[in-house]
Amino acid sequence: MGAVAIVTGASRGIGLAVARRLVADGARVCVTGRDPDALAAAVETLGGPEHALGVRGRGDDPDHRAEVVARAGEAFGPVTALVNNIGINPAFGPLRDLDLGAARKMFEVNVLGTLGWVQAALGAGLADPGGVIVNVSSVAGLQPSPGIGFYGLTKAALIHLTAELAVELGPHVRVNAVAPAVVKTRFATALYEGREEKVAAAYPLRRLGVPEDVAGAVAFLCSLDAAWITGQTLVVDGGVTLTGQAG
Repeated sequence: MGAVAIVTGASRGIGLAVARRLVADGARVCVTGRDPDALAAAVETLGGPEHALGVRGRGDDPDHRAEVVARAGEAFGPVTALVNNIGINPAFGPLRDLDLGAARKMFEVNVLGTLGWVQAALGAGLADPGGVIVNVSSVAGLQPSPGIGFYGLTKAALIHLTAELAVELGPHVRVNAVAPAVVKTRFATALYEGREEKVAAAYPLRRLGVPEDVAGAVAFLCSLDAAWITGQTLVVDGGVTLTGQAG
């Protein structure tokens, strides 16, 4: 039986690109999202019910997580890979002005939500030999990123969570992360819209990322080519962190 993956936050953008790549590599995927129309369209682009299942809900909802794991198992068999792509950033500006309610929500979704997905998948048998978890972090979690500082804080926590889980879950489950810089998605539009050329000038590769750039890295970490890699964060940033910028 082939790989069965859950990809959270996958109705569009990076999550959808990851799901598309995993299907192309022979996996069957269960994708999640909050927008029912976008989720239905995603399933269609992934090849329909033979290859993909969409389950609508909020990533920080325990009942939703349990439903996703159960339905993925019923439709395709035991889950072998979990890609945690959920993440929100409802606040921009300096930390001194940050609304603490927004900060709590970010931590609930980005960090505790991710841990909740891991717990749900493990409870359904992901810990059988060969399980894989990939967390989508950010270069904002590697160095200060003014304006999105608390988002970066949650992504730094995600990187540490990745390392902790890798130690706890080995040898049966490998746990890694990817840390993209600015990727051209609707989520990141505010970081480059109207000034893409100027933003990209800071990148040694002179372009911003596209979702497929991240999808390739995630697919590698899910594959047997990465069988001796765990607890690592793969930076996918066009070289921008080499210039001292977080993108």
